[in-house]
Amino acid sequence: MRKAFLLIVCVCVAMITVTTGCSNKKVEGADSAKTDSTAEEEADTIDSVDSATGVIAATPMPKAADQLFDDFFFNFIANKKLQMNRIKFPLPIVNGTKTTELSRKKWKMDYFFRKQGYYTLIFDNEKQMEYSKSTDLDSVIVEKIHLRKGTIEQYWFDHQDGSWKLNQIRTIPFKESYNASFYSFLSRFFANGGKGAVKSPLAYHGADPNGEETNIINTTIPADEWSSFLPEIPNDMIYNILYGQKYSASNRRIITFRGLANGVETQLIFNLNGKDWRLEKIVAY
Repeated sequence: MRKAFLLIVCVCVAMITVTTGCSNKKVEGADSAKTDSTAEEEADTIDSVDSATGVIAATPMPKAADQLFDDFFFNFIANKKLQMNRIKFPLPIVNGTKTTELSRKKWKMDYFFRKQGYYTLIFDNEKQMEYSKSTDLDSVIVEKIHLRKGTIEQYWFDHQDGSWKLNQIRTIPFKESYNASFYSFLSRFFANGGKGAVKSPLAYHGADPNGEETNIINTTIPADEWSSFLPEIPNDMIYNILYGQKYSASNRRIITFRGLANGVETQLIFNLNGKDWRLEKIVAY
């Protein structure tokens, strides 16, 4: 099964990963003085998340990692000392009309999606997927989308003086998002396993699920098999990263599930079917 294959690949790659998502450029490490730690501090940083996190936490982040947001962020969510030094304290916490400030002492290490081993991205079209590769970004928002609560926590990062830093956290309701109707649909879709919201048969493009993984095919699969191509079905929270993509009143949404250690990717392509959304196609790489 594809799930078993993905699990084996993830474990193998995680064991040899040195810096998840970072470039292979050999450059002098940045923040080296800040990331050196004792064995006790390092154990606290790792917090038994996974072996790759331990390697990242013990390795100074290269300067080149600040050029690309993803490279920086994958270090940010694995290295406690780096995370503490890349937050502008006191950190503004905005919830509606109320703003409070969080001090350095009250901040707790946030691994974001590190523990689950994959993250999700949401786009209107394939062209928007290229935004993450830009080195010209000066601001990026990482979203925690709480499907049950109907709220979105937005972590605002800016790029100044050559470094990425977290400058504020905002919480907004679904209704203030361009994806309001889609998020409301997803909360129902994942809760009931997609029942009644998957095209049958379902279009599929990717590695042959019944043959060689290197054999890329176009076919259809039974509607009830859609979840077998995912690392797991989200329970309550999914993530999104806004690299600058601007959502429109499009009748199409793409949710990408991307593995941290291996880069394995699955896209769920939804179209607006009348008044509600429907899963129309799966693309797996």
